Order: sequence, then C-alpha cells, then structure tokens
Amino acid sequence: MMASLKLEIGSMLSSVFIIAEAGVNHNGSIEIAKKLVDVAVEAGADAVKFQTFKAEKLVSKNAQKAEYQKQTTDKNESQFEMIKKLELDIEAHEKLITYCKTRNIMFLSTPFDHDSINLLNNLGLEVFKIPSGEITNLPYLRHIGSLNKKVILSTGMANLGEIESALDILSSAGTKRENITVLHANTEYPTPIEDVNLKAMVTIGNAFGVKFGYSDHTLGIEVSVAAVALGANVIEKHFTLDKNMEGPDHKASLEPDELKAMICAIRNIAKALGNGIKKPSKSELKNMQVARKSIVASRDIKIGEILDENNLAVKRPGNGISPMRWDEIMGTIAKKDYKEDELI
Repeated sequence: MMASLKLEIGSMLSSVFIIAEAGVNHNGSIEIAKKLVDVAVEAGADAVKFQTFKAEKLVSKNAQKAEYQKQTTDKNESQFEMIKKLELDIEAHEKLITYCKTRNIMFLSTPFDHDSINLLNNLGLEVFKIPSGEITNLPYLRHIGSLNKKVILSTGMANLGEIESALDILSSAGTKRENITVLHANTEYPTPIEDVNLKAMVTIGNAFGVKFGYSDHTLGIEVSVAAVALGANVIEKHFTLDKNMEGPDHKASLEPDELKAMICAIRNIAKALGNGIKKPSKSELKNMQVARKSIVASRDIKIGEILDENNLAVKRPGNGISPMRWDEIMGTIAKKDYKEDELI
C-alpha cells in the first residue's frame, strides 16, 4: 500500500512528516516531474506531492488568474489556458507512482475535482490532500470523506467555523477524526510574514483535538522550522528545480539546496524538542563532577574541630558532599584531619 512506504501521517514520536510540494512545477513534463522526485528524495522528504485535475472541471474558460499568477505567467492567457498546460494524464500518474516506489518516497497528489478523486483512489492512494480552495465544497468533502482514507486538510482563507464544518462533513461521510490532519495555511503566494499568524496553527489543534501542521507559502525556510517548534506534525512546502522557470508557482518555491536545508533544520528541531522530561542528558552526565561543587576545607582542620563557615568553603569538583547539605554539616565535629581544599 502507498501509505506504508513511510509512516503514519502525524503519528511520529520523534519526527515530522514533510511533504515536498512539486505541485505544477513540472510544467507538464514527466521528465521534469521525475527530476523533482529525485530532488525530494535527496533532500530527505517523506512525500512528494503533485496536483491532479482536469482544467475543464476546475475553472471556467473565462476565469481570471490570481494576481501572483499574472506576475509569473503570460498576462494574456486565461487561468484555464495556464492550467490546461499543467495537467498530468493517467499515464503520467502511473509512471510517477512507479518511479516514487523505486525511489522509496510516498507519492501524493491533490485532486481538484470528482474525476480526479476517483482516479487517485483507483491508483491506490491511501492519503488524500484537500486544498484550501475546496474547504467550502460540500460535495467534494463528502466524496473524499466517504473513502475512509487518511486526510490532510489545508485551511487557507478559512475561519474556525468553516474548519469545523469541513471536519464534520468528512467525519459524517466516513473518515475517522483521528485520521485527519489539519494544516494552517495562507493562500497568498508568497505569504507576507505579517500574515502568517502561526499561532493559529496551535489554535486549530486545541480547538478540534486533531493533529495539525503548516502548509508554508512564505519565502525562505524559517516559518516552517518555527512551526515544528510549535508542535506541527506535518509540513508542506513548494519546491522547484529553478525559481526562474516559467510557471505560476516557481518564484514562491524553494530551490533544491533550500529544500534540503529546510528539511535538515526541521529534523534537527524535531530531535531537539525531546520528550519534555527535565533531567540530565546522557551527554552531560560527565560534566556534573566538573561543573558542580562540593563542601571542602577552607583551611587545615584538626580532628575534633567544629565545622562551620570559618573552616569550610564550597569549591569544585562536585564528587564530594553537595553544598545542598551545608546546613546539615554546619556544627558537626571533624572526625579526621583535613588539609586545605580537601573534600569533607
């Protein structure tokens, strides 16, 4: 099964599920798509995600482009014309799934219409990614919910009420709440830093008791890394072979070296978060004797003398009586002779 290639989404104890979002950055070329798979593997991603759609089912022929799309593609073409060039047919999907298996990385794709949902289901996908634009599409949500697969739900442009409604529809249709991961997102490409509102990701998790993560459309890698520090189980980030390639999403995507750096940082932060139990780590146990202190003689002491602040001090090393027992030692009798600096 496709999902068994890697892990249970969002269930990891010491890791984060990272989706390298190829999206439509293949520009309609299966060869470019395979190169994107290679980049995702080399960077250490858990999954590489594409987009599945039929332009005729997605947009009307007169639909206008988003502002960021106008800036990165031919201004004279419609959204339909732009998207039509970026379709992947069934054969391309089959080739990419096979190639991903050979590279040991999970293949994911976001369906944008009912036919695409059926296609991905027939191809054996066990994880379905719902894009932000479909969060208010009841028939679409019900369709995916009825499959009883694992679901990753993006929430760009949505408020808590809309997220709640989407979750209820998915659950009512047959998907268990524990199989849903909700991603905080902003649909502006690139997202202005002041609009990220990363704390909303945690609010989502607290409000609905679900696994949560972040779909990152900002420039750079720091927000994704910060999301992991705040508890994200899943991170999704667009990447490309080259930001200067023609196409709507390249400029807001990471290049290969940036993707690798982001994933390395995320893995390090995930490890650094630890288990929350405050105790000495294995690596620092050896430092206790060196850095901590013990009660020592501040001068030569004769047997029978009373031990007090006049003849005792606190100094390193820490392999003697702890200074936390200072009050206990005060007023006791020396049972032997001590040289200056000798441990008591």
